[in-house]
This record gives sequence, structure tokens and C-alpha cells, in this order.
Amino acid sequence: MGPSNEDLNKAVVAQLSHVLDPELGADIVTLGMVTAVSAKNGHVAVTVALTTPSCPLRGQIERETRDAIESIEGVIDVTISVGALDPEAKAALMDRARRIAQRDAPLTSIPSSARILAIASGKGGVGKSSVTANLATGLAEQGFCVGVLDADIWGFSIPRMLGLEARVEARSHKMVPIEKRVGAGTIKLLSMGLLADEGDAILWRGLLLNRAVQQFIEDAHWDGIDYLLIDLPPGTGDVSMGLARHLPRTEVLIVTTPPFAAQHVAGRVATLAKRSNLRVVGVIENMSAFTCEHGSAQNVFGSGGGKRLADEIRVPLLAEIPLDAMVVQGADDGTPAILGSSPGAIAYQGLSKKVATLFPPHHQLEGCSARLLDALTEAVSEE
Repeated sequence: MGPSNEDLNKAVVAQLSHVLDPELGADIVTLGMVTAVSAKNGHVAVTVALTTPSCPLRGQIERETRDAIESIEGVIDVTISVGALDPEAKAALMDRARRIAQRDAPLTSIPSSARILAIASGKGGVGKSSVTANLATGLAEQGFCVGVLDADIWGFSIPRMLGLEARVEARSHKMVPIEKRVGAGTIKLLSMGLLADEGDAILWRGLLLNRAVQQFIEDAHWDGIDYLLIDLPPGTGDVSMGLARHLPRTEVLIVTTPPFAAQHVAGRVATLAKRSNLRVVGVIENMSAFTCEHGSAQNVFGSGGGKRLADEIRVPLLAEIPLDAMVVQGADDGTPAILGSSPGAIAYQGLSKKVATLFPPHHQLEGCSARLLDALTEAVSEE
């Protein structure tokens, strides 16, 4: 026998309290966006009211609402109606969001408009750092200011991949990221590799690792960035779990390789993200087919792992990056492959354009709560 209608109603509301509005950084229940919930004999109907019917994030909010409800035991089917808040309700939402912003004001210089993307993998050796370095370069080429936080404290490699060797200095008791002009944009990097020698072994565990990442987030000048890319250590350890506490508005890109085994390992990252209330927004398959000089494609590591994982966790497969010697050479030389014209470069160029289109900085979103967020930030700063 399934749960009673009353218990199911309560379970639905509890689950929806984990669905966040990406702009305002609070859950849709607290913000008053869930205007009706009905659960009868396993059939659930929910009404979600947005700031405007044309909200660009409507699809994401609707999908995450459905996923949250379908995870409840006893749910047979889900009907979601999406509407718009009336002026009075919108004003009430602004008041709630303002109070939440004051209570949970971030202790960072990261702009509220910046898109925060964590690049994660289930295990090492799948090219996660190469993806981070090339994606950062591609976004900067498009004119964005891209912050890169190398959170792989033990296995830092981003400085070499980006060709940066300078030492981090402090200004006003905060670290100043090392900057590099790329095309029309800029990359700002913080990494243990800019504080320690490349051959140093960092013999730190849980608490020290988390503290280092927290300092990179809170005790650094991230002003002016459009994106913050976070290169996570592989797996589901302390740093990955701590990120949810330090930057709860982080979205996750999962890097995997084609084999079944790699796909299943990468799936654990999606599980961690879900339990930490972080949104997984896409999958990137690395080390896909190798094409020889005669044009013959070989699936050296199998095929389909990225697509299978993306379908399993219901997010888009953003790119299939082929095996390409120029990607390896570019990482060793500090000149990311995306700046060239090889097959890997072309794939990375497509990935960076897709990320800029699908996940733009929040100030580029129109007709949605981004405008409310600007007003909210201004109102809070006047206090």
C-alpha cells in the first residue's frame, strides 16, 4: 500500500524545497513559486509560477521539478502546469529573495551574474583538466572574462596547460589570480601550481583540502568575471562535497570516456551532485574516435559512453572530443589545442560556443528573474 494522499503531498513539497531558482539562489517553495500541489492515489499535479511566462530557464525549472517529484516512492505520474506570478506575488517574491540574500550573503567577490561551472569526473585520466583549459580558452576567445579555479589540489596541472608560471600575490589581504589575455577576453587563474613548485607533493587530506578550496573561493579577487570554471579533483571526495557548501549555485559538467566502465564511474558524480543539490547540466565525452590520416575512424576506447550517461541522467551530451595528439601537445606546451585547427580543436570550439549559448552569464538572460536579481543586488547594497 502506497503513502496516503496527505503524506504524499508533504513529500512533494519537501522534495520541491530542493529545486532552486538558478538566478535567485533559493528554492522555489521558499520563494513562493509553487502555487498548488495536489496528490491523489499516486497522481501528482503541481503548479509552478515564474516571474514571466517567457523565462529562459522555464525548461530547466520544469525538468528539475519533474525529476524531484518522480524520485518519490509511490508517485505514478506527474502533471506540471507553468504560469506567471501576478504583480503582488512578484513583489512578495522580491521581498523574500531580498531577505534571503541578506541572510546568506556570499563571502566572495564572485559577481552574482557569473556562471559557475564545475568540471567533474568519476576517475582520473579522462582529460578533465584538458577540457577545463580548452573550454576556458574558448570562452575567453569569445570575449568573456573567465575565472579558473584549479581545485585539484593534489594533481594540479592547469597552470602548465594554460602556459602560466607566475606566483600569486596578495592585495588587500586577498589573492590576486594570475591573468592572461586570450583573444578578446581574459583568463584569471588560481591554482596550487602557482603557489608550489610543479614537482611538490601536497600531502593534505580532508580538512586542509577543503580549507584551501574555501580560501581560493573566498579570499581571492574574482571581480569582473563572466564565468568561473572549477577543475575538480576526480571522484566524489571531500573537495567535491565541500563545494556544495561553499558555492551552492554551482552547476556541474561531467567528463567521461566511451567505455561502459567509465560511464558507470562517472554516474557516481551525478549521484553526488544530486544529493548535494547541485545541478548537472551536461556531459562531455572525451577520447572519442581516433581518425587516422587516411580518414578511417577507430573507436579505440569503445563508443557511446557519453550518450548513454547523458540519457541516463537526462542532460544534454555537449561534445564528443576525439583522440587527437594536438590536444596532448597543446597541454604540454601551454597552448591549448582549441587555438588550432585539428579535429580536437574543432570539437572544443564547438563545445565552447555551445556552453556560451546554453549557459550564458546570468546578466545576459532577459525577461526573467535576472532583472529582479539586479534590482535585488542594488537594494541589498543600499542597506
